Amino acid sequence: MSDENETRLRRGITGPLLFLFILGDTLGAGVYALAGVLSAEAGGAMWAPLLLALAMAMLTAASYAELVTKYPRAGGAAVFAQRAFGRPWLSFLVGFAMLAAGITSAAGLAVAFAGDYLSVFLDVPTAVAAPVFLLLLAALNARGIKESVGANVVMTVIEVSGLVLVVVVAGIAAGAGRADPGHLLELPPQTGPAAAVLGGAIVAFYSFVGFETSANVAEEVRDVRRVYPRALFGALAVTGLIYLLVAVAAAVVIAPGDLAGSTSPLLDVVRVSGVAVPSTLFAAVALVAVANGALLTMIMSSRLAYGMAEEGLLPRPLTAVLPGRRTPWAAIVTTTALAVALALVGDLAMLAETVVLLLLFVFLSTNAAVLVLRRDRVSTPHFTAPTALPVLALVSCVVLLSQQSARVWLFGLLLMAVGAAAHLVERRVSARRAPTPA
Repeated sequence: MSDENETRLRRGITGPLLFLFILGDTLGAGVYALAGVLSAEAGGAMWAPLLLALAMAMLTAASYAELVTKYPRAGGAAVFAQRAFGRPWLSFLVGFAMLAAGITSAAGLAVAFAGDYLSVFLDVPTAVAAPVFLLLLAALNARGIKESVGANVVMTVIEVSGLVLVVVVAGIAAGAGRADPGHLLELPPQTGPAAAVLGGAIVAFYSFVGFETSANVAEEVRDVRRVYPRALFGALAVTGLIYLLVAVAAAVVIAPGDLAGSTSPLLDVVRVSGVAVPSTLFAAVALVAVANGALLTMIMSSRLAYGMAEEGLLPRPLTAVLPGRRTPWAAIVTTTALAVALALVGDLAMLAETVVLLLLFVFLSTNAAVLVLRRDRVSTPHFTAPTALPVLALVSCVVLLSQQSARVWLFGLLLMAVGAAAHLVERRVSARRAPTPA
């Protein structure tokens, strides 16, 4: 029996469900605030850095497609690092970076859900709403992967519909003469084309982050070697197309200077378009988008914790699975508890920037691993990326890391140091518990 069939987890994810899983996670909540930040960096030429960021994301996605189809097990980047480098401490740090990024992202999304968007409908303190929101997601996660991904299908449809609506109202505005295509070539004052595109690409790259979480549910995908590359590249391509259409729509309807820095850019587009759309509609769509991103992130985090425990990188109790549902309940409880703690005490702005930094470290490891593991031959056919792609992906990660601020670097390194210390303590405890050789 092949390693693809040997699993205690239920294979409940089909190809279409996997496509929607990745699409929902890459679109996420960030797109609803992306246009304002991106306009500040690249002006009306937001489409250019989006294209560059899409190309960078596709490079790393090729490495994930090869490794997931070659080793279709839960755990993702940490398992790939263990296979490639054989260094438990390095595998733990890669897994810890991924896990910390996921839990931090979920905590931030929980606070976003409990903030201004929720207050349109219900006035509840963030300290109450955020933990309750995360607990509800944990209950859905524990119920089953099929139910969780099924909920993602509904939320992704709503999420995409809201973005399509933005494009439609911009088209109506353009037809009525209330749009200016000339904005598409406008750059911020005193900013050259190269600086605008590179600076914007750093912002835009964040909007494509999320595709990597699909590696952690590979063990629950049916016929993973065949469907995974199609779902991955297809979802990223659709995400890129939607982002480009939304960016063009926003740029032609609103002058870049007015759009720059807006915290509700898509709602601003709808208002300026002159098309009568209720403001509460976009608040509802944003809540769905945030909930969708948080659910998928928590699915990833719990499966990653489960996979790392299976590999001996985290405590063995995290491999506990519900007998009937066959979901990793111990990992779900642990990751949810950590997310709740961060939602209550975290500095959201700093944590959001740190998520990107941590994931770039993960991507560096994965792109290096795919090259190292070329010498490991497997009997089953799998996707193979041209060698140039992971090499270019490594270069793109280094370029983006070089653009991070010293403040973010310091915070990220502190988190990594905490992970290293935790791993050393766990190793010492395990060594003491091991039986003494006769």
